[in-house]
Amino acid sequence: MINLEVPKKAGALINQAYQAAAEVFRPISRKYDRAEHTYPAELDMFAALLDGLNSSGEGGAGAAGVRRSGDDAAKGNRNGANLNVVLGTIEMCWGDVGLLLSMPRQGLGNAAIGSVATDEQLERFSGLWAAMAITEPGCGSDSAAITTTAVEDGDAYVLNGEKIFVTSGQRADAVVVWATLDKSKGRAAIKSFVVEKGTPGFEVVRVEHKLGIRASDTAVLRFENCRVPRENLLGTPEIDTAKGFAGVMQTFDNTRPLVAAMAIGVARAALEETRAILSSAGVTIDYDRPSSTQHAAAATFLQLEADYEAAYLLTLESAWMADNRQPNSLQASMAKAKAGRSVVEITLKCVELAGVFGYTEESLLEKWARDAKILDIFEGTQQIQQLIVARRVLGKTSAQLK
Repeated sequence: MINLEVPKKAGALINQAYQAAAEVFRPISRKYDRAEHTYPAELDMFAALLDGLNSSGEGGAGAAGVRRSGDDAAKGNRNGANLNVVLGTIEMCWGDVGLLLSMPRQGLGNAAIGSVATDEQLERFSGLWAAMAITEPGCGSDSAAITTTAVEDGDAYVLNGEKIFVTSGQRADAVVVWATLDKSKGRAAIKSFVVEKGTPGFEVVRVEHKLGIRASDTAVLRFENCRVPRENLLGTPEIDTAKGFAGVMQTFDNTRPLVAAMAIGVARAALEETRAILSSAGVTIDYDRPSSTQHAAAATFLQLEADYEAAYLLTLESAWMADNRQPNSLQASMAKAKAGRSVVEITLKCVELAGVFGYTEESLLEKWARDAKILDIFEGTQQIQQLIVARRVLGKTSAQLK
C-alpha cells in the first residue's frame, strides 16, 4: 500500500520552499503581475539555490527528469526526486505560480532533457535553461499532429516550422523542439531537439499578453532552415513504429504531476485566504457537523476542500509511482485532470465567497483566479486528459478512441 503522508525527510525542503514563497514570491506577486514581460531579478538567487539542491540529489521545486534505467525499483519503495519536486512546487505556487515558471534552469525543457537525454547530453546541457516547444498554430493538445519538420542533412537536422505558447520562450537559453522526421510515418517519427538561442534560423517572433501568469513570458517561435547538430536530438534517431510516440510522450508522465502540483499550490492559497475572510465575517467552518446544517458559505467551503484533497492525493500518488519506476501515465493524467479542473472551480468559487474582497486587488484572490485557468490547459487540456484516462481504463488505442 502507498503511504500518501508527506515523508519526514522532505520536511526541510518543504519548509525552505514555503519560506521562499512567503518571504519573496508573495511580496512581489502583484508587482510582476502588473509589470508583464519584466524579468523578476529577485529569482536569480533562488535559481542558484535550486541548482545546488538538484546537483546534490536532494531535489527542489524545479524541473526534474526520471531516468528509467537502473535497478532502483529493486531497492524497495522510495520517495525520490519526483515527490520532492512536487512537494516543493506546491509550496512555491502557494506563493506565485507565474514566478515559479520564471525560474531560470527549471523549465519544462529541462525536465525533458533530464528524462530522455543520454549521459553525454546530460553533461553537455548541464546548466542550460531550456523551454519546451510543442504547440503549433494548427496543433494544440493533439501533439501527434505536429507539422514542424526536421530533415537530416549531413551532420545536422534542418528544422522548419512555428511554435506558439512557449513558456520562457524568450528568456530561456535553449528550446526543446518537437518535430517530425517523416510525416508519412505518423507519431513514431516525432522527435525532440535541443535548439540553442542564437542558432541561425531560430527567431522569437513575439511575446504574448495573457490573462494570468503574467510574470512568466510566453513566446511565439519560428524556425526557418534552422540547422541543429545531430547530437542535439534527444534519444535515438531511429523511427520505431512498435514503440511509436511513447518515448517522446514519456516526458509528460513526469511533467503532468508537476502541473498538477502547481494547481494544488494555487488552490491551497485561495482556500486559506477565503477561510480567513469567512472567519473575519463570523462564518464558522465546523468539521464535526453535516454540511446541510451549517452556514451556506461554510458548506461550500467544505466541498471545495474535499475537491482539493482528492487532487492532492492523486498528485502524490503519480509522483511516487514515477520515483518507483512504475508506469504512471494513467495516474499522471488523472492528477492533471483533477487538479486542473479543481483549481479553476476552487479559485472562482473563492472569489464569489469573498465578495468584494475577492474581486478587487485588495487581496490576491482575483489574481489566483486568473492564474488558475492555464493550469487546466497547458501540458494537455482537461479534455485530452479525460481521453487518455478513458483509453487506459478501457484498453483502447488512440485510433480506437478519439
